[in-house]
Amino acid sequence: MSTKILEINGLTKSFNKGKVIALNNVTYSLEKGKIVSVVGESGSGKTTLIRLISGLEIVNEGEIKLNGKTVSSKLVFLEPEKRNIGMVFQDYALFPHLTVFQNVVYGISKDLNKKERVAEVLLLVGLEGMGARYPHELSGGQQQRVALARALAPKPELLILDEPFSNLDVVLRNQLRKDIHQILKKTNCTAIFVTHDIKDAIAISDEIIVLQKGKVLEQGETKKVFEESKNQYIRLLFDSM
Repeated sequence: MSTKILEINGLTKSFNKGKVIALNNVTYSLEKGKIVSVVGESGSGKTTLIRLISGLEIVNEGEIKLNGKTVSSKLVFLEPEKRNIGMVFQDYALFPHLTVFQNVVYGISKDLNKKERVAEVLLLVGLEGMGARYPHELSGGQQQRVALARALAPKPELLILDEPFSNLDVVLRNQLRKDIHQILKKTNCTAIFVTHDIKDAIAISDEIIVLQKGKVLEQGETKKVFEESKNQYIRLLFDSM
């Protein structure tokens, strides 16, 4: 029996008193352990979507459920810190004055053995024994791994990765694609991967959502959309690889 971690129904968001429609009637559900890539050009609605899911924006219409519980609607709003969502940002967002250990332990609940959990996730992301280092002593790829470890440490129900490879060179980007995919699958983590790079989407995700001007052009299994889509815009995205 499948378990839906995320359910989005008729999600709509506008700005500037309704003059700018950022998302228009988006519906989607994500099963536990699946990775979905959200793809589209700048202005397609990718950022608005993840801000609504994480609780950084309020919906105009529609509903968002996490693990069966409504967290956003016209009548309900659950604060971001209560949604149990992990975030990995493109600029890493590490605390420069804190060590790797201190960065990762930040946000771990009192219910977990903190030292044991930090050691566990640092081993998972390939940074075993580097807890005493500071962010400036690490490469870009290592900093991104710290950011991933910090997001995974509290055991989130849902992980959102926002353009996590955009600041990395091609070689490092290719390696991290493989590594992060393996890490997410090993931990059975449910994840949303936001990117404008179709290569990232194909390498990382089980499913794909293609957005254009706030609307869902197509959604489904990544391989199936890649091979079978007849939409001209989507074909151009894939052909640009």
